Amino acid sequence: MRAEQWHRVIDVSVNGFFNVTQPLMMPMIRSRWGRIINVSSIAALTGNRGQVNYSAAKGALNSATKSLAQEVASRGITVNAVAPGIIDTPMSESAFSAEDIARMVPMKRAGTPGEVADLIGFLASQQAAYITGQIISINGGMI
Repeated sequence: MRAEQWHRVIDVSVNGFFNVTQPLMMPMIRSRWGRIINVSSIAALTGNRGQVNYSAAKGALNSATKSLAQEVASRGITVNAVAPGIIDTPMSESAFSAEDIARMVPMKRAGTPGEVADLIGFLASQQAAYITGQIISINGGMI
């Protein structure tokens, strides 16, 4: 891959995490409450041929999630990441056939955006107050 391909993906996932999270930290610390939920990928956990940049960027995001969670846990702030597998989106429709999904996913289907949103909503809720520093996969049993 070209250097600009590498840098663009790293910039979005890693620098994007910093650029969004950094200005929110002091207000969360002052209020002694907050929820940071990063969107990672199964590729960070398994790798993905042809996407070294993407897997590396999401892996860095997972590590940042775990480190920041330790730094701010005593302030009532949780930091987690959601790592989706194959989700039914226009992008996945062009990348995976129904046969591919049935072969790759033990549940024999792609996840839905709503299922991912429900997980994120739970992590943002008071019910998830004791969950922090976790990378939670939502992938139909792929790993």
